[in-house]
Amino acid sequence: MLNLTYPQARLGCSYFKGNDRYNLRGRIRGFTLVELLIVIAIISIAALTAIPMMSSAASMQIRSAANMLTADLEYAKSMAISRAQNYSVIFDASAESYRIEDQYGNVLPHPVKKGFNYVIDFKNDGRLKKVDIVSVDFDSTSEVKFDYLGSPYNGNSTPLNNGVINLQAGSTTTIITVEPVTGYVSIQ
Repeated sequence: MLNLTYPQARLGCSYFKGNDRYNLRGRIRGFTLVELLIVIAIISIAALTAIPMMSSAASMQIRSAANMLTADLEYAKSMAISRAQNYSVIFDASAESYRIEDQYGNVLPHPVKKGFNYVIDFKNDGRLKKVDIVSVDFDSTSEVKFDYLGSPYNGNSTPLNNGVINLQAGSTTTIITVEPVTGYVSIQ
């Protein structure tokens, strides 16, 4: 009878030389289970933080547009008070834009963007392109004027009874109101 002997299996027998790992057959290539789990955990955390940011782009844009529009209405009102002249904010809902004019109908130069007129165009502004001006109602006109006291008037130069601007981005809607007499501007 033949005496057959089998070599014993060497399980988990490996050694390190520098940063490389070797076993009896040579260098081992690949990733350990722990390394793979760490990478999957990092990717999962990054995905969880990125998804809400992408889904809220429209809500961020509408908040930015509402804040900017409110500031621009306040700017026109403060210009009217400080210069004792009428200043108007004229909306074009179909073009998704508005502009600020003096009492002579001249568009004001933008105070920050030197060399540009004070015209805000949501369609062509990458930061606000998801925002739509749904409606503008200043007593059935699309223009609000501020007099030297900061009081709002509609486009027909009669005291303002109602001033509402509706903005929409995706499913989010924001309403900006201009109060009669005081010209107080608020976001709802």
